[in-house]
This record gives sequence, structure tokens and C-alpha cells, in this order.
Amino acid sequence: MLVVGELLLDGFVGYGRREFCNDVKCSVQVELNGLVEGSVEYEAVRKVCVSGCLFSAYCFHHWLIDKGYLIVRPV
Repeated sequence: MLVVGELLLDGFVGYGRREFCNDVKCSVQVELNGLVEGSVEYEAVRKVCVSGCLFSAYCFHHWLIDKGYLIVRPV
């Protein structure tokens, strides 16, 4: 069951953290996976994700569609 705010969506799961990045084998994510989260090295590499993602919103959006994700918002 997925909880979105106060809305319960039975039979649904939410997007997992960095699921897209790992699935498309983003080179930055691959590097992050080999580092200790929170370390100085990790945070330095993570800045690429924050300010210069290698993938477009278009690519991410279509990946979501291909994987069957729904984008919902409360009324």
C-alpha cells in the first residue's frame, strides 16, 4: 500500500530512491554506489546529480511511463 499524504493507494508502490539512476546505469550513480554515503567523496560526486544531472526530465518521465508509474496529486 502506498501512502501519499493522507491518501492510501492500495495495491501501489512508490518510486524507490534513485531507482531510475540505478536502472539506466547512470555513471554517476555507479560511482556513488561504490562510495560510503555521507562521506566527503560521496558528497562531492553527488553534487553532479544536484546541479548537472546527465539525464533530462523528458527521459525520466518516459522511463516512469515505461515502468508503469503513475504521477498523482491530491485533489
